[in-house]
Amino acid sequence: MSNRRAIDIDFGTAYSCVAVFQNGNAEIIPNEQDNRTTPSFIAFTNNERLIGDAAKNQISMNSKNTIFG
Repeated sequence: MSNRRAIDIDFGTAYSCVAVFQNGNAEIIPNEQDNRTTPSFIAFTNNERLIGDAAKNQISMNSKNTIFG
């Protein structure tokens, strides 16, 4: 039996996800909100960089500095 592992990152236009392949199985890694997919959004404010759900949730207030897809 091999101890090889692989990580797959799927950068989708609407959602992205990360999986690890080990012991013959692929397991999707949940994000900070315990979701298996993350919205493909990035936003910038004066103080921080927001990714995923946090970026998507503030788009109406900061659309000029939000990137998606």
